[in-house]
Amino acid sequence: MPRGIPNAKRDESALRYTSFHVPLALNPKHVGSTYLKSESQTLWSRNAVRAHRSRLTLDEAGAATPTETRRGSKVIVIHPGSRFLRIGRASDVTPLTIPNVIARKHTPPVPAPVYVQGISRPREDRKRSTPSVTAPNGDEYAVNVASDDPFDAKVAAITVSLRDRMRFYKLRVTPNAAGIATTFNEQFKPEIIPETNDPYHVDWIYSSDEPYLVGEKALRIADPEQMGYVVRWPIYGGNFNTRDYPSTQVIYSDIETIFREALKEKGIEPATYKEYSVVLVIPDYYDRLYVEALVKILLVDMGFKQFCAQQESLAATYGAGISNACVVDMGAVKTSIACVDDGLVIADTRMVLSMGGNDITEFLYVLLEKIGFPYRDLDLARSYDWNVMEDLKARLCTLAEGDVALNLYDFSVRRPGKPTEKYGLRAYDEIILAPMCLFEPRVIEFEQKKAGMRFLTRAPDIAEEMVEQSSEKFTERYTQAMLISTQHLFPVLMPAAVLEHPPPLATPAIQTPATEGQSLAVTPQAPSASATAPVTPAGEEPPSANATKDEDVEMADATTAPATEAGEPSGGDEEKTSDSKPTESSASPDKDKDTTGTETPAADAPVEIIDVDEIETKPAPTPSAPAPAAEQPPPHQQPPPPMIPISYRAFNLDVSFEASKLPLDVAIFNSARAAGGDEKIRKYLQAVLVVGGTALVPGMAHALESRLQAIATPLVPNMEKVQIIPPPKDVDPRVLEWKGAAVLGKMDGVADLWVTPADWEMFGIRALKERCFYL
Repeated sequence: MPRGIPNAKRDESALRYTSFHVPLALNPKHVGSTYLKSESQTLWSRNAVRAHRSRLTLDEAGAATPTETRRGSKVIVIHPGSRFLRIGRASDVTPLTIPNVIARKHTPPVPAPVYVQGISRPREDRKRSTPSVTAPNGDEYAVNVASDDPFDAKVAAITVSLRDRMRFYKLRVTPNAAGIATTFNEQFKPEIIPETNDPYHVDWIYSSDEPYLVGEKALRIADPEQMGYVVRWPIYGGNFNTRDYPSTQVIYSDIETIFREALKEKGIEPATYKEYSVVLVIPDYYDRLYVEALVKILLVDMGFKQFCAQQESLAATYGAGISNACVVDMGAVKTSIACVDDGLVIADTRMVLSMGGNDITEFLYVLLEKIGFPYRDLDLARSYDWNVMEDLKARLCTLAEGDVALNLYDFSVRRPGKPTEKYGLRAYDEIILAPMCLFEPRVIEFEQKKAGMRFLTRAPDIAEEMVEQSSEKFTERYTQAMLISTQHLFPVLMPAAVLEHPPPLATPAIQTPATEGQSLAVTPQAPSASATAPVTPAGEEPPSANATKDEDVEMADATTAPATEAGEPSGGDEEKTSDSKPTESSASPDKDKDTTGTETPAADAPVEIIDVDEIETKPAPTPSAPAPAAEQPPPHQQPPPPMIPISYRAFNLDVSFEASKLPLDVAIFNSARAAGGDEKIRKYLQAVLVVGGTALVPGMAHALESRLQAIATPLVPNMEKVQIIPPPKDVDPRVLEWKGAAVLGKMDGVADLWVTPADWEMFGIRALKERCFYL
């Protein structure tokens, strides 16, 4: 044996009869090496030096300097969404906005368009009947549910929340408004408008030999099934629409085709792609395969010069010109929430809610159908019928309680091959109940919306043995805000004998004798209870006295409240959230604070919700089996919320899906909680930036302010006024993120973020991790 090589240890493993050999340990002399220890030794630095030298060489050779062009004119900003694609040069004032849809020729038989219902539906025998929300004699604000239909119970619960807000603002309720509206709508006959008198006449496409049609043209096809076209939306909720596509390669092809057609409208031909750089706006909570596929399309398939990615929340703060904000992006399919701190998205605050503008549109249709919607043949699977409801949503829906009145509206229906019809419509509180589904998501069928979607990387219910058992891996998949929101779903109930030494997650911040050892966290119940199971009237109807009910008392959420010097009362924490909506929405912090401590008998045993002030002043009640006072840890000694222990990671739970069912106001508060302590909560709730198309609903800012104020005031010490930051003057909130990404594309600092095709070929997705530090 040559000198200097130690004797190899005898192989005691089961592989002794193979040629496999365990390599020897590394030479310890190399530990002190400086190889790749400094920034100048990285490939990025060497490439930058090489590019700088080549420019100097060209200048010395007297190469013609390019003519001065507008800054950002060679940078293309792309923001793909579920309904619209926004694309344009960074130097443009506004982007080109086209529907993110494509119609391709399909070999017969062509599948018929199918609409996936995301909202609960009433029973067939109750679709056209008058809603059973009748006020008894005496109290005009009371709501009675005289029906056994679960849908009526859910709508009645939302109506209770609305009536309580109207009571607070001293707004009168129109008696028998639903009956009056139904009578008018059922008797209405449409007015025929000649084509010559219709300024918004649509030029329908009755025949075409094109292999594909993109954007508005795809939606103007008179009968896609008869003409042999299949119409698809390739992106759904910040990811690929795997439900409507047979394979991911077809999705990639359609996205590339849409990009090319949109760029052609901007006058950018494929031969010039190599001269342009691309800034791509990606979701805050992104799927790596989604980002990787888009980069491959742009750099490899389309051949752009270079590329960089930016998250939506960060782009929104750039567009609004602020450095710190809690960004709420309300799109068509999803609503994403994230806190931005000095130009960096705080990863643990990211949340995605599976609801958006499309749910408002569909819920509005269901509500209008209950009061005899005059256009009887409406089918949401047809593009022109969907546009009718979108137009009604844009003109009718509001979140301002003062706008609720028995008003008369009109709308026009334009169908291929038929003259334009003008309808009249009377509606009462349907116009405000529809957008209120964001705050009361009990009518949204999350399981149906998820059905048929294939997961590109990993299924969320994958066996934990297949995933690396490390807290880093676990928290990489799910953010702290999601864990806070779903912690009550983890198995943390312990026998009474073990409660003296509970696990970290089960340690309640506030534990009263009345709970007899149960952790008294009141978590937003809507995500799990109300969204997945049919809600009974008893479980749905929030009493006017702001009483809490059994199903609202979720376990172990108290521990996730940030620890504070003054001892934040996480026990009453989300008591305000979901089912105390009527009172919470009254925008009266003092009123909420007073009712927080009221004791209400539940189904079997009394459960008392208390707050920190009352712990110090109010004597504890004497239940049948009181717990020793020594077992109650003082709130101010509560440690910060720990990460989920391994024993809980093994519990098979799709955290991100369960967290996506939260009411909007609760999700925003939980996102701010995940940023840190009380100071962070105050900081971000005083700078809530609302962007996206759904933010255009009138009254959205006040609705969010009042609800967040009602949640935060009792829970956060010295909480000041919640502030919703409007977009800059004359800036459409739908394009704010695109404009923020365009700002980045024009900055000098973006030179350090570019990823070239050569970098991509060498590093792959790791190139994005190197250049975009947040990936």
